[in-house]
Amino acid sequence: MIFITAKFRVLPEHADAWPEITRDFTRATRAEAGCLWFDWSRSVEDPNEYVLVEAFRDDAAEAHVTSAHFTEAKRTLPAYLAETPRVVNASVPQDDWSPLGELAVED
Repeated sequence: MIFITAKFRVLPEHADAWPEITRDFTRATRAEAGCLWFDWSRSVEDPNEYVLVEAFRDDAAEAHVTSAHFTEAKRTLPAYLAETPRVVNASVPQDDWSPLGELAVED
C-alpha cells in the first residue's frame, strides 16, 4: 500500500472550520475504490495544525491525485493554509494496521 502522512498548518481564522472545509474532499476520497483510509486529526500542541493519515492500494494512488475532487482541492484549499503542507509518503508491504505488540491489551 501507499501510506501517506501530511501536516497541514491552517490559518488561525479557519482552523476550527477545517473539518467542514475539507468535508466534501474527505467524503469523495473515502469513497474511492482504492482508498484504505483517509483520517484527519488535530494536533494537541498546535490547534492550527491538522495531520492527515491516508493509505491507498498501490495502484489507486494515481487515480486519487488525478480525480476531480483532488483537482478541486488543489484549487480551493491553499487559500485556507498558512504554508505548504509537509508530507511523508512511503510504499509499505501490508494492507492494514499492524498490532502494536509492545502495548498489547490482555483479553
